[in-house]
Amino acid sequence: MNQGDFEHISDNELLENFYAERDNYWLGILLQRYTLLLLGTCMKYLKNEEAAKDAVQQVFLKAITELQKYKVVYFKSWLYMVAKNHCLMQLRNRNIFIEVEQEKYVEPNEIHNDEMRDKEKSLSLIESSLDELNEEQKSCVILFYLQKKSYNEIAAHTGYSVLQVKSHIQNGKRNLKILVEKKMKNNS
Repeated sequence: MNQGDFEHISDNELLENFYAERDNYWLGILLQRYTLLLLGTCMKYLKNEEAAKDAVQQVFLKAITELQKYKVVYFKSWLYMVAKNHCLMQLRNRNIFIEVEQEKYVEPNEIHNDEMRDKEKSLSLIESSLDELNEEQKSCVILFYLQKKSYNEIAAHTGYSVLQVKSHIQNGKRNLKILVEKKMKNNS
């Protein structure tokens, strides 16, 4: 697909074509226009080229999924917000894993063959520890960190107040860290 062939078609026209035909071809043209903008945005937040490239792909997938569900009017600003929110969620999700893994310091320049195995082990410990949280904490942590829901969305989904949601997430994250650290200590 050559971008030059579609320069004369506005974003809104491409979106209208997509909504009329439900053909992802039109979205492909539109998303290709903003690849560099998205890459720049993701680089700004993630500070890592590979992570930024992965994020752009994730944003494309999310855009395609979301545009199937509802109509967007200001595509460029909407896409920028999707990218920004995705990056912020990536950074927020890193924090929960970084806190759990902080005890094991690795020199940045050292390369370990079993580093991936350790990460998989940590993720497995986190996953099994999630089941040990009480139901309120477990559901709020999963909705917040894994399903990337906002406090308000979680409150609407669970029936808890926003204050309760924040409390369940904070306590769940703390308890999850304690459980994982205990399991890591027992496994060493």
